[in-house]
Amino acid sequence: MMSSKQEKKPLIPILAVVGVGLIGGSLALALKEAGEVGEVVGVGRGMANLEKALELGVVDRITRDAEAGVAEADVVFLATPVLTLAEVAKVLLPKMKPGAILTDGGSVKAEVARGIEPLLPPGVHFVPGHPIAGTEKSGAEAAFATLYHKRRCILTPTEKTDGVALATIRRMWQIAGSEVVEMDVEKHDRVLAAISHLPHMVAYSLVNSVSSYDRYEENILEYSAGGFRDFTRIASSDPTMWRDIAQSNREALLEMMERFATTFNELREDIAEGDGSKLYDFFLRSKESRDAIL
Repeated sequence: MMSSKQEKKPLIPILAVVGVGLIGGSLALALKEAGEVGEVVGVGRGMANLEKALELGVVDRITRDAEAGVAEADVVFLATPVLTLAEVAKVLLPKMKPGAILTDGGSVKAEVARGIEPLLPPGVHFVPGHPIAGTEKSGAEAAFATLYHKRRCILTPTEKTDGVALATIRRMWQIAGSEVVEMDVEKHDRVLAAISHLPHMVAYSLVNSVSSYDRYEENILEYSAGGFRDFTRIASSDPTMWRDIAQSNREALLEMMERFATTFNELREDIAEGDGSKLYDFFLRSKESRDAIL
């Protein structure tokens, strides 16, 4: 007689991860640890990274033939740069079997949904998603099973999203440890422009500003301590990814950059005036807002 553990079927019999790095690899490891995936197929262009993923047990099988890699998959997770998602989907979707689900981890959703949904063949479903988690590291070696624990994952279904497919992907992220919320694609992009994309732009700009400071001969970044390093850690993130995000979420990002510029100019004027009362109020407002989310 088979045990209950043997009888239990995984949520996803075959998962194909296209782009086996921090995001896709960590999802695979989380599902493996939970026993909710039967086989993980790693799909990518770099054989060295794929072989490392196989060696580390992130995936069970690897291929650089993307079409063959997704042919038997029940769920295909796209973890490639945002601007490539629709292009990659165009190649893969005709090879996916009826009933299969395509989902992604891109941090911009409106443009991705507009690019992919018209390409869907009959019977193949698309669930746009965005796990709010990550580190500045990349590649298969950066993946770890607990990346998504107690983090949010935003799903952005449209009018065309199949309800059963949505429920499957919601459950997938819950198993990975995420709190799953649903949001309109446009709202998602504006919210993420504020809480994620703008901070990255500020961090990159700050590092470039300080590193180009030429009053002294030495590179003053060598004197940076904990505060500067902690604040600018995200400036070590993948430049390709952030180039794509800046291009694909341009409107919302520019709106937030304008708001930031206005607020930063307010602080500049308070410092120029030497107004201690205004400076204190400015810093206090920020502290109270920051403390409220902890």
